[in-house]
Amino acid sequence: MIQQHEDTERIIKSALGFIEEKDYDAARKDLESAYSRCQEENFTEGVSVCLSLLSFLNYSQDKAKYDDAAALLQDGTYMAHRANSTTASLINELILGNINFSEGNKDVALMHYNNALKLSVDEDKYSLSDTINTRIRQLQNNMDYSLPTKSDPLVSLVKISQSITALTDIDELLKVIAEETKNAIQADRCTVFLWDKDSDELWSKVALGIDDSKEIRFPADKGLAGYVVKTGEALNITDAYSDPRFNPEVDKSTGYHTKTILCMPITNNNREIIGAFQVLNKIDGVFTKNDEDLLIAIGGSASIALENAQLFDKQLQMYHEQKLLFESFIDTLAMSIDARDKITAGHSTRVRMYSTLLAQAVNMDKKDISLLEKAATLHDIGKIGIRDSVLQKDGKLTDEEYKHIQEHVRITHNILNRIYMSQDFRMITEMACSHHEKWDGSGYYRHLKGEEITLGGRILAVADVFDAITSKRHYRDKMPIVNVIDILLKGAGSHFQKELVDTFLSIPVNKIIHVFLSENNGKMASADEQYLGKFSLTDIYRIGTSENKTEEEQKIFDLFNSYYKNNNEENEA
Repeated sequence: MIQQHEDTERIIKSALGFIEEKDYDAARKDLESAYSRCQEENFTEGVSVCLSLLSFLNYSQDKAKYDDAAALLQDGTYMAHRANSTTASLINELILGNINFSEGNKDVALMHYNNALKLSVDEDKYSLSDTINTRIRQLQNNMDYSLPTKSDPLVSLVKISQSITALTDIDELLKVIAEETKNAIQADRCTVFLWDKDSDELWSKVALGIDDSKEIRFPADKGLAGYVVKTGEALNITDAYSDPRFNPEVDKSTGYHTKTILCMPITNNNREIIGAFQVLNKIDGVFTKNDEDLLIAIGGSASIALENAQLFDKQLQMYHEQKLLFESFIDTLAMSIDARDKITAGHSTRVRMYSTLLAQAVNMDKKDISLLEKAATLHDIGKIGIRDSVLQKDGKLTDEEYKHIQEHVRITHNILNRIYMSQDFRMITEMACSHHEKWDGSGYYRHLKGEEITLGGRILAVADVFDAITSKRHYRDKMPIVNVIDILLKGAGSHFQKELVDTFLSIPVNKIIHVFLSENNGKMASADEQYLGKFSLTDIYRIGTSENKTEEEQKIFDLFNSYYKNNNEENEA
C-alpha cells in the first residue's frame, strides 16, 4: 500500500508541475488519474489533495464558475480534516490563497499563504515552500497574481546574485542570466552580449531560442545591441518593424517575428559599459518602465558576475599555458637523460606508460595519476650526476660502481627539491625518489618500508623493474617473459607490494604490448588486439610454464612473444 501511495503522489507532483506551467489540460489528466487511484486505495489525504487542486483547475479555466470551485474546495477542506493530514491542509490553504489572490482579496490570501507556510515547516512533501514564499512576496510588492512563481523578479535577482560566486564558466553564467532575465521580465527571448574591446565586437554563445552551440559575434557598431553599447542609450521599442534601427533581415533568416524589444547597456561599478541585454517580445503586452528598472537591477548583479567570470577565464588560460610550459620542462629534463644514456633511451616513457596502466587498474584518483606520470618521467633525472664510465658501462658493475649509481635517487631528490615547490610538485618529488625503495625496507636511499612508501613510489617500483628486464640492451637481449614474471612473483611481498604485482599481472596483455611497441612505433593487427585482450600476463606465465601446452595455448604464447620480441612486421600485414 505504501508503494501505491508513493506512485499516486508522483502523479500528483507531475500535476503540480503542469499547473505551474499553466498546462491545465495535462494537469487535469494527471489529477483525474490520481483521484481514481486515491479512491481505490482509500487514500484520504490524496483524495483531499486532488479535490483542492481540481477546484483550482476549474476556477483557473473558468472564473465564472467560482461558486462551483469553492464548493469543491470546501470538500477538499473537509477531507483534509478527516485525514488529519498536514500535507492535505497545506495544499488546501495554498489553493485558498491562490483563489483569493486572483480575486483581489489580498489580506485573505496573505492569511492563507501564511497558514500554508507554517504547515510546510512540519511537512512539505511536494516542495511548495518556495512557491508560497514567492506568492507572499508578490502580494507584499503589489504585483499581479498572473505572474508565475518561477519567474518572480526578486527570485531571479537572488539567483543571478548567487551566480556571482556559484558560477565561473562564462557560457554557463550567460545562460543563467539570460534565462532568469527572460523569466523575470516575462519575455519570449533574451540574449546577453559581452563587449570584446580588443576586437571591438559583441559576442555571446547564449541566445535563447537559437542553437546554443553557435557563437554570435559581430562588430560592436552594428545592430541594436551595438547602438546601445556605443551610445549608452536604452531602447524600448514597442513596434520593431516601424523602427528604422531594427534589421528585419535577421527575422527573415531565422523565421522569428520580433514585435517588441528592450535593449539596455550593462555597466560595471565604474560605470563602464561591458555589454548589453537584448530582450524580445514581451508576453501579453509591451515592455514597461518597471521592466526597464528591473533590467537595470539585474544588470547591477550581472555585471559583477560577468567580470568575475571573465577574470577567471583569463586565469584559466594562464594556468593552461603554465601547465604546457611545465610539461615541456619535464619532457626536456627527461630528454637530457636520454641524451646522456642512449642505452636506456625511452625507459622513462615506458615506465610512465606501465605506471599509468597499473594506477588505473587500482583506481587511483585521476589527479594523482597525472602526478604519477610526471614522477615517472622524472624518476631517473638524478642519473645526470652519475659518471659516464658507470652509466654507460657494458658489463657488470663493481660494488663501488653500484653504490655510485644508487646515488641517482638521492640526486633526483636534490634536483627536484630545488625547484619551487607546490604541494603537488612535492608529491611528484616524493614518488620519483621512492622508486628504488622496497616493501620490506631493504631498498634505497631512505630504506622506507611498506606504506611508508607513497603509493606512487610503489607503483613506480613495479613499472621500473618490469621495463628494465623487458628492454633490450646492447650487452644483452630481452629476458624471456616467463623469467620476467617469475622475478615479479618472487619479489612480491619483499621487493614489491604483493597486491600491486597481482594487479599488474592481471592487466590485459594487449595493453602491455602497446608499451613494448612504443619503442619502435610498432602497431598491433586489429584481430590480434582483440584476441590478446582476453589474456593477462598471469595467463602467459601459466601457459609458458606448462609442459603440455594445447595447440591453442601455443598459439597464444607464440603470438605474444612475436610482439614482445618486436618481430611484428608480419603481424601488421
